[in-house]
Amino acid sequence: MSSPSLKAKKAYFAKVCRRNYAASLRLEGFDVPRKTSEPRFSSKEEAVRFHSRQR
Repeated sequence: MSSPSLKAKKAYFAKVCRRNYAASLRLEGFDVPRKTSEPRFSSKEEAVRFHSRQR
């Protein structure tokens, strides 16, 4: 059995971290949407282009 790649490990950690943070906010009484959405942009360049057009 091969071990997961570093990229897969980082993605898993980021996903778990977001879920734990949302759960923590819920425990503190904040209204947090249950839907776990994927990032809006696939890359930093795409985000910069989108926000540059908004002005």
